Amino acid sequence: MNTVSITIDGYTLQVDSEKSILSASLEADIYIPHLCHHPDLPDIGACRLCVVEIEGCDEIKTACTTKVEDGMIIHTKTEKLNAMRRLSMELMLANHVDDCTTCPKYLKCELQSLIQYLGVSTSRLRRTLNSVPVNTSNPLIVRDLNRCISCGRCVRMCKEVRGVNVLNYEITEDDRIMVDIRKHNSLKEENCRFCGACVEVCPTGALQDKEGVFKENLNRELNLIPCKAECPANIDVPKYIRYIREGKYQDAIAVIREKAPFPHSLGYVCMAFCESACRRKEINKALSIRELKRFAAEHDEGLWRDKVTFKPKTNKKIAVVGSGPAGLTAAYYLAKCGHEVTVFEKSPVAGGMMSTGIPEYRLPRKAVQDEIAEIERAGVIILTNTEITSLENLKTKGFDKILLAIGTGKGVRLPIPGANYKNVYENIEFLQSVSLKRPLTVGEKVVVLGGGNVAFDCARVAKRLGAKDITMACLENRESMTASDDEIQQGSEEGIKILNSRTFVSIEGSCNIAAGVKCQEVASFSFDENKRLKLEIAPDSEHIIPADTVIFATGQRAEIPEKWNIPTGRGNSIITEDGMKISDSDMYAVGDAVYGTNSVIRAIAAGRKVASAIDIELGGDGVIEDKLTEDIVPNSYIGKDENFLSIERAKNECEDVQSRIKNFKEVNHCLNETSACKESNRCLQCDLRTQIRKPKLWAQYKVK
Repeated sequence: MNTVSITIDGYTLQVDSEKSILSASLEADIYIPHLCHHPDLPDIGACRLCVVEIEGCDEIKTACTTKVEDGMIIHTKTEKLNAMRRLSMELMLANHVDDCTTCPKYLKCELQSLIQYLGVSTSRLRRTLNSVPVNTSNPLIVRDLNRCISCGRCVRMCKEVRGVNVLNYEITEDDRIMVDIRKHNSLKEENCRFCGACVEVCPTGALQDKEGVFKENLNRELNLIPCKAECPANIDVPKYIRYIREGKYQDAIAVIREKAPFPHSLGYVCMAFCESACRRKEINKALSIRELKRFAAEHDEGLWRDKVTFKPKTNKKIAVVGSGPAGLTAAYYLAKCGHEVTVFEKSPVAGGMMSTGIPEYRLPRKAVQDEIAEIERAGVIILTNTEITSLENLKTKGFDKILLAIGTGKGVRLPIPGANYKNVYENIEFLQSVSLKRPLTVGEKVVVLGGGNVAFDCARVAKRLGAKDITMACLENRESMTASDDEIQQGSEEGIKILNSRTFVSIEGSCNIAAGVKCQEVASFSFDENKRLKLEIAPDSEHIIPADTVIFATGQRAEIPEKWNIPTGRGNSIITEDGMKISDSDMYAVGDAVYGTNSVIRAIAAGRKVASAIDIELGGDGVIEDKLTEDIVPNSYIGKDENFLSIERAKNECEDVQSRIKNFKEVNHCLNETSACKESNRCLQCDLRTQIRKPKLWAQYKVK
């Protein structure tokens, strides 16, 4: 690198000879006013705010387009320059709306900051603003031409950095230069990639993200990558999808494993909160992220193992009670921190609900057991068929910390007459009996009370056990059901009838045998301030649903032995500090037993969090992160793709209905390589926006 010596306003600098005056000055923390300049864009000198005087040069120069030369003496704050800047700014403001308070960039706006710095107003010049309606017709992006000052940042970003070339300069009838979409089309018609880069570099609010696209109160990275933000474990979704698109499947699975030790299981049963946040859904359905996760997991060759780090042994012992996703995740990371971890599981198999609650047609047992084997390979000892009835006895065995991760393994029966009849079951006991090859008897007519995923599990399992007539009844209407869309669809395909807006009066029957469920139709319902249910019953709506078997799928709760003597709250949940530590003890609790029945991915996130907290308590640094992939800056040039917006969401093939209801083989097949590649190409690559640097405002510079 060749360096030259220059002087700016009396400050002598040694700078790279390839730098412009503006770049050299800003990097030295010396402010020169500017607006069309952006550190990630080529300069064009359009705004005329960065003008400078150079000794020995008669001509006023724009600092952004003038290279430094050895011996240059530069002045940036003369009266002449200030007058030129004020005039340039006033001309911009003549075409700009007066009201800044309605703009989302208010108080964070570069234009507003410059107005303050230069002390200008619009009072001297005739207003030439021709107000036009704000364009909200495009997906994800709002265009407000009333705020556009034609700085050209968005055009340069779209054309030269992204290579999409959707935006262009247009000359209006009154000879004003304006930024517009090519051919005056919509962004969608011009095959915009909706990467958001134009919004990111816009200094005025002329381009804005639509309200609701991003959540507030998040750090910049999570705010700009909603799929990552919405994932409880903050898995870097765009990164592993990019690896799939590039055919680097081992890197893809490594990215997922940096945050979660159960990637394959998640590929089957994750609640896919990431998909609900995916910006692509505003165009034509969200990316099929869960299926891509499963695809990566099914191509796992284990190359990531060589990069896993294990800290030195600490001689500290930890007991984990419960081997569900929360407990095993915590155990895995604690073992990697050098601690000796023993997991106690009362069931014959480890895995919690992943092994005994979720039916095998949804989550094959081999996928779970293979991932548990990886945890055991890390040094975790798992003792099955080992119930802990006394925590005091456990404490005497030399454990430094005890973690309770028992889940919500007990079903809830509504307090209605007949609830304890012989052929009335709870959801968990019913599903676990099937998983453990001890299925309960079901008759031809089965009624499942509830409308969530677990209720569908019970109904679809009953179908596979031979029931002919299966009815689900729930309080919610169809639109408010908590079950996922694919569960509702597949259940309906399998012949399960759904009765919505029902409340249950009693289980009808005699001689301790249920024969039906007496219901009423619900016109509306709500909850009062004490979370008590308030119902409005439809008149003359009482009816009986015939049943040989009734299954309550109306909730779950933690099953806590009496001798544990730990604080419990609503729904028999374990009371903790900050969702983890049990006060005045060396015990912690985590997962569903703390916050109620939730998802596998949230349990994994909770397990990670408590592992870090316990490690700190034991004298560690709490760092559980693994770096299983390289930090590679992705290519910012994404290019034009005429077919990008029309690519439909990939669908994984399902087992034929008549075939699948006869067995417990998996229903949903994995995407093939062609489909996975095509689906990964639908990603908007929101993470590229995080690479765009945020310009500093004048108040942030040392020399102003």
